[in-house]
Amino acid sequence: MVEQPTKPIAEQMNKSELALALGRNMNELRMQFRKYMQGKVRSLDLHLTYEMLEVMICLWRQDGVNQQLIADITLRDKSAMTYLVDNLIKRKMITRKEDERDRRNKLIYLTPEGRELQDRLQPWVAEMYDRATAGVEASSLVNGKELIESMIKNLSS
Repeated sequence: MVEQPTKPIAEQMNKSELALALGRNMNELRMQFRKYMQGKVRSLDLHLTYEMLEVMICLWRQDGVNQQLIADITLRDKSAMTYLVDNLIKRKMITRKEDERDRRNKLIYLTPEGRELQDRLQPWVAEMYDRATAGVEASSLVNGKELIESMIKNLSS
């Protein structure tokens, strides 16, 4: 018996089924990122959630930004962001200061403890992304990023 070649997956599924599968895979990837980093954070006994870590990563990239920008980057609403910032302030990782140019605005800054955490965790963040992209061409990442951006644009217009 001669085995028939399998059709490429794109021919087996319609566009909406492929989009659904892509969305599920993106959620799975996010869950794997969460699981990976929670394991690392737990090993240091830091008592930080993945969501708190996302805020910290934003500040490691750019310190002294307003709370709304962090909310936008991490896809959090205002009340969730306030809760995360308050908890990170209690843990002495960040501080909230009034913006001298606009007193209604609050800027979020890393504390020395928050910078020290960066020194401890940043190598693990880099390791996680290196592991996730092992064997993946940069051009595939660019194409995937552009694909997701196009889909977001389609839904937001």
